[in-house]
Amino acid sequence: MPYPQPLGPEEKLAEAKRLSGLPPIVAICGSTRFMTEMNEADVRETAAGRIVVKPGCDMKSPHELWSDPAEAGALKVRLDDLHRAKIRLADEVLVVGGYIGESTRAEIAYARSLGRPVRFTHPGAEAPAATVES
Repeated sequence: MPYPQPLGPEEKLAEAKRLSGLPPIVAICGSTRFMTEMNEADVRETAAGRIVVKPGCDMKSPHELWSDPAEAGALKVRLDDLHRAKIRLADEVLVVGGYIGESTRAEIAYARSLGRPVRFTHPGAEAPAATVES
């Protein structure tokens, strides 16, 4: 008689979220140049009863935390890792903005590799001819 396989981390997380009765979690992705649109998407998703996670730092805007280029590079790596953790935590991803650059494409690919559904505020933005993010 075969024994059931133990749950992996993803299955344990999904089961814990189900048992706790958490509402769906949405990870907002996109270029930080769309922070205003991300904030609006946050309001709309929250009003719809979803928990929202999104980028918390806009490194394109001046701030003392990333004013030193050496420290900014290390921070960017940590923030990218943190955002991938938010995608793992999420039940789905919402891509905000009218185009998709290289970083956002990588986030979409990562979400899909985890089986997360991906929605777009601008459905035509995923086309291969979309402008590359700088």
